[in-house]
Amino acid sequence: MSINIGRTSLAYSRSWHLVDVGHDQRSFGRIATSIATTLMGKHKPTYDPSTDCGDYVVAVGCAYLKTTGDKRMKKKYYSHSTRPGHLQEITMDRMIRKFGGAEVLRRAVSGMLPKNRLREVRLARLRAFEGFGHPYEENLVRLGGGHHVKPRPAAGYLSKTPVQGANNAQQSKSKAPAS
Repeated sequence: MSINIGRTSLAYSRSWHLVDVGHDQRSFGRIATSIATTLMGKHKPTYDPSTDCGDYVVAVGCAYLKTTGDKRMKKKYYSHSTRPGHLQEITMDRMIRKFGGAEVLRRAVSGMLPKNRLREVRLARLRAFEGFGHPYEENLVRLGGGHHVKPRPAAGYLSKTPVQGANNAQQSKSKAPAS
């Protein structure tokens, strides 16, 4: 039996997922985790750590990130210029004011991706926007005329994950009574 069964171009085709960060009730880290999983392709049955089989993710509403506790004031981002005494630190609140929530989301997702040669390629497929508008409307996956990102009850809150909500959206349509 060949080991290449199921490894067709259709299996490796990339789809586009929409994540509405502004209206998602989950905290910032949970959203970043689901985005990193989608960028790596772990939701696909053909996932392999050494191949690049992930999808595109469009994150909108990054200006309205939800954090828990005092992370906005206490979490710090560090950068160093390799010169002695040139360590710079900036808080998350100041980072959001200076660069926007999209940069904070991009750094969080970057830290969750594996540290290998595929990291930058995967991160390039994340498109983050401060507002709710974006130019990738025609690329997004649609099921039944609407976006597949539907809220679903899980662990006491509604979630709009890009991948896990697709199956629930199909099931809820099939259960809906015909009018």
